Amino acid sequence: MRVITQLTTGGPEVLELGEAPVPEPGPTEIRVRVGAAGVNPVDWKTRAGKGMAAVLGPPPFTVGWDVAGTVDAVGPGVTRFSVGDAVFGMPWFPRQAAAYAEFVTAPSRHFAHRPARLSTVEAAALPLAGLTAWQALVDVAGVQEGQRVLVHAAAGGVGHLAVQIAKARGAYVIGTASVGKHNLLHDLGIDEAVDYRAESFEQAIEPVDLVLDLIGGEVATRSLDVLAPDGRMVTIPSATAAEAVAAATDRGLRATGMIVEPDASGLEHLSALVDQRRLRVLVAETFPLERARHAHRAGELGHTTGKLVLTV
Repeated sequence: MRVITQLTTGGPEVLELGEAPVPEPGPTEIRVRVGAAGVNPVDWKTRAGKGMAAVLGPPPFTVGWDVAGTVDAVGPGVTRFSVGDAVFGMPWFPRQAAAYAEFVTAPSRHFAHRPARLSTVEAAALPLAGLTAWQALVDVAGVQEGQRVLVHAAAGGVGHLAVQIAKARGAYVIGTASVGKHNLLHDLGIDEAVDYRAESFEQAIEPVDLVLDLIGGEVATRSLDVLAPDGRMVTIPSATAAEAVAAATDRGLRATGMIVEPDASGLEHLSALVDQRRLRVLVAETFPLERARHAHRAGELGHTTGKLVLTV
């Protein structure tokens, strides 16, 4: 099969198109013929030697965790799927899933049936970003109807999904984004959009019950200024999570770091929201598998609205 690999860490140019044996599914595993693979910030961070590179070990390795495709084979003990089923998932994270390839094998419970309303490309854009938003907002923070929620980078891959999930659960949602993205955010149902370039968000926003911090660093620390005394911040960037949690603790506030996990139940909740037309996935651009390095270059510019996807 074709696969994107790298022999060393570094810039996008280290990504190479190569070949590898088609994997065989073990007990409780399925093999998926990949139709599309989502591209996420953790992919290019790992490629560069950061992100989950320590988990994967030294190169060669293949990045990518978002998968959408068709079940091609099933291992012993699989009861959830049959050959030919359309599925999507985020297998193995943070261990190597090698999603930038024509076939992937993983436990069946790392996948769910693809929502009927999503194309393969859209489905590939949803798992990692969608599960990050779902687990942070619902599983960790338990967002409730009527709560005030601040989402940073609200038009990004995780952010645009988080806005919709919070709205679907009845929250009042505020998001930070450049002014050019405000019309899109209002289309997604946001209640307030703040141009972080024109004003300090902590001066523009009344206290909130929940902050979803997708940026980290000083943005996480400044977010504590708008957090209600009994509120909570969930901070995603792992490189600055400990610092943000410590700063919150010093001020008698609650903050939690989080790393997304494979989660069939979460995928099914996301799928239900899609089928109810309460969640849509924005795909900014697609690239063929062999142009993976170009997708990484586009992502690293930091201006993407929605998601980037490789077509396989």
